[in-house]
Amino acid sequence: MKANIAWQEGVSFLGQVGSGHSVLMDGAPEAGGKNLGPRPMEMILLGLGGCTAFDVVHILRKGRQAITGCQVEMDAQRAIEDPKVFTRIHLHFIITGKGLDPRQVERAINLSAEKYCSASIMLKATVDITHDYEIIAE
Repeated sequence: MKANIAWQEGVSFLGQVGSGHSVLMDGAPEAGGKNLGPRPMEMILLGLGGCTAFDVVHILRKGRQAITGCQVEMDAQRAIEDPKVFTRIHLHFIITGKGLDPRQVERAINLSAEKYCSASIMLKATVDITHDYEIIAE
């Protein structure tokens, strides 16, 4: 996997990844930015959410669950002093579908957290990561 970061101006950076996609990251105005994109630490949080959501949807589909939606709301706390690392992240899964088995949903979330989500497994070495879920029946 390869990526490249190119400074644009101020505290704005363009990230380009090997798959050909780009994302602009920027700082808050009080840090010299123009608020044109997410902060780098927000990108880490999004990566975690995307990684685990991918797993959960894949596992539920493979288990023949009629999933129609998956949303992950994340709430992260950071250290007060530098380095301002994440200290706690809570993931709240909102799974939508028809006749979803709560045991299968819980199993998919646990498998992602414990076996498949590289981001979660990497971060949990230093961050307290918790999760819960709700099922919305259609």
